[in-house]
Amino acid sequence: MAGKTEFDAGLTREAVIDAVREGGGEFGKRELARAMSLKGSDAKRALNDALAALTEDGTLTRSNSKTYSLPGALPAVCVVQLIGRDNDGELLAEPVRPDRHAPMIRLAPGEGAGGKGTPAIGIGDKALVRLALQEDGSYQARLIKKLGQSAHKLLCMLRKPQSGPFRLLPVDRRSRHELVPAKGEAEKAHDGDLVLCEIAKERRHGLKTARIVEVVGDASAPGAGSLIALYSHGVPQGFSETEQREADEAPTARQGKREDLRALPLITIDPDDAKDHDDAVWAAPDDDPKNPGGWQVIVAIADVAAYVTPGSALDRGAFKRGNSVYLPDRVVPMLPERLSNDLCSLREKEDRPCLAVRMVFDKSGNKRSHTFMRGWMRSAAKLSYTQAQDAIDGRDGGPANALLDDVLKPLWGAYFAAREARGRREPLEIDAPERRVRVGEDGQVIGVETRQRFDAHKLVEEFMIQANVCAAETLEQKRTPLIYRVHEPPSREKIDALSDFLPTVGMKWAKGNKVETGRFNQLLKQAKSSEHYETINVVVLRSQSQAVYDTENEGHFGLNLQRYAHFTSPIRRYADLTVHRALIRALGLGDDGQSDEERSRLTVIAEEITHAERRAMAAERDAVDRFIAAYLADKIGAEFAGRITGVTRFGCFVKLDETGADGLVPISRLGEERFEHDEKLHALVGLQTGSRYRLGMPVMVRIDEAQPVTGGLLLDMLTEAEKGERPSGRRRPKSGGPPNGRRSGKPWKKGRRR
Repeated sequence: MAGKTEFDAGLTREAVIDAVREGGGEFGKRELARAMSLKGSDAKRALNDALAALTEDGTLTRSNSKTYSLPGALPAVCVVQLIGRDNDGELLAEPVRPDRHAPMIRLAPGEGAGGKGTPAIGIGDKALVRLALQEDGSYQARLIKKLGQSAHKLLCMLRKPQSGPFRLLPVDRRSRHELVPAKGEAEKAHDGDLVLCEIAKERRHGLKTARIVEVVGDASAPGAGSLIALYSHGVPQGFSETEQREADEAPTARQGKREDLRALPLITIDPDDAKDHDDAVWAAPDDDPKNPGGWQVIVAIADVAAYVTPGSALDRGAFKRGNSVYLPDRVVPMLPERLSNDLCSLREKEDRPCLAVRMVFDKSGNKRSHTFMRGWMRSAAKLSYTQAQDAIDGRDGGPANALLDDVLKPLWGAYFAAREARGRREPLEIDAPERRVRVGEDGQVIGVETRQRFDAHKLVEEFMIQANVCAAETLEQKRTPLIYRVHEPPSREKIDALSDFLPTVGMKWAKGNKVETGRFNQLLKQAKSSEHYETINVVVLRSQSQAVYDTENEGHFGLNLQRYAHFTSPIRRYADLTVHRALIRALGLGDDGQSDEERSRLTVIAEEITHAERRAMAAERDAVDRFIAAYLADKIGAEFAGRITGVTRFGCFVKLDETGADGLVPISRLGEERFEHDEKLHALVGLQTGSRYRLGMPVMVRIDEAQPVTGGLLLDMLTEAEKGERPSGRRRPKSGGPPNGRRSGKPWKKGRRR
């Protein structure tokens, strides 16, 4: 049921949706009827029909308590549990109800701080809050009532101090309060062990007590950084017995009616250490006389849908994980190894099922047509990016040299044409180098390096982008529901902030003009030769929205594409598997495509896998931080060059040039002068002299502390602040005032203001 279809008794779907939305996002059937002033059996029967239809097509979701809500929406008043803190120290929360997943919920500054005999609220507590939706889609919460402890688990390290009882130290560096093991709990683990805890008893004053519910392992053991990251972010690990059995017993796919592509020298090009191979590529000049100088390209993708069927244990497990998680020393796969590294992986010289798209481009890289097929292929070679690039550049590429003329040169020819079209399209070109932590066989870090990007990387990336576009276009043409990869343009607030900042570095942004990727690229190009390039690159990056999965197509701003879906990595992303199934159903390529049940849940699936992606990104980032902190732990006192990548009210963050590690210089370590955070300038500004530490400023720092367990680096600033004018309207602090970050002007004593 779609459009403005009306149900019996003149009840429209829009009226029901509006009533649910106005009710705070959630309603029971009885409350909904009352709010809509529906009386009589006919009207209530019509409401039942409307709710059933809206639930079936995914417009509304129905909870176990028989309430209806808009997907992703939260009611105005909600019970939450406190799960952590952001970089500013503000509390973060999530709904207690397990059937609810929402954007970030952040307590308003100062909320839950306690006072007048009321204990402060903290991580692990539950609270009743009033929510307000923010411009960026997150929620701000204001405390109504503290409800006590939740079952939220904290990952801690058990530590025996030189004097006194055992302590439980949270591994999340945003958690500032230690815990005390409840009576007898410390006997469950050893000094230095990582343990999962839950609050045992709430205290009005003093440290809270906690129970140890699981011993994870030794905090000093190799690989502890990954374990901490996985447990801290709740990343699902391992496979159920049913999943493993389904994978072990999965019959090998047969060719059947699949199109035989084995005569084509399709090849995989991946990182050196890749174990699974999602995609293969092939190109050749187009032999159509109507397309002189044109190219044909085939992108073949592992046919995971042939093995992971809707509703199976493998499918449920893959959905729960959402994606594979890549850490410095391990991969947490979305699918069991027999599928991810064997049956589904496009192994060299082995027959494999695939879902492929043949694309035809003209000599200028414009796509003329495309066709999807379910194929049967045999990879001609497994190449690394380095091997492919070396061969094309005339160096020794090992096995790639034998493929140079017949395989690699046509691929590069097609890529050069596609690159022309990409240049005309002008996707966003932000310089964001990726760091790689190299871990030895003993689990210890042996180095940190920036990943090099060759044309070989860009070639594969561009062909994958084109294949993803083809998938979205085909499903739209077939009117088949799908999950898009959506990247919305920057919000007005972020553009205003960018526009306000640029004049401080001698550049400008006209607010009235349309926001386009080309404008950002021109800005970055202008800044390339200036001392502020790093700063502007960071500010532009932070002005962008985060990409999400959604059933509503809002386009992909960063790639400058009207429609885009993820199709090319079904071994490691559940989103791609849903797109494969949609294509199979839409094109009649088999009976294992998108089911009616999956179709009705696409909105919920999109929200869940977006949440899983954010969870994986946070775990990957935290693991890298912890491994680098371990690498730097024996370099205390060493000096490093870096650049300020963030300024806050409590200090500045510095990224070290050598390792890419991020460390904090507390505001109290910036000298005798008092500094304050100026949001518009993206700087910490001295109130006496106007000197400043600004975003992007190159600095020298000394490592004062490196904590592998938390991933935190504490740095001392060695570089003097840049000269500047004292900001007008700001009072010079009186002599003898408090240190940085505290108010001045009145007598001050530790622990007390008068």
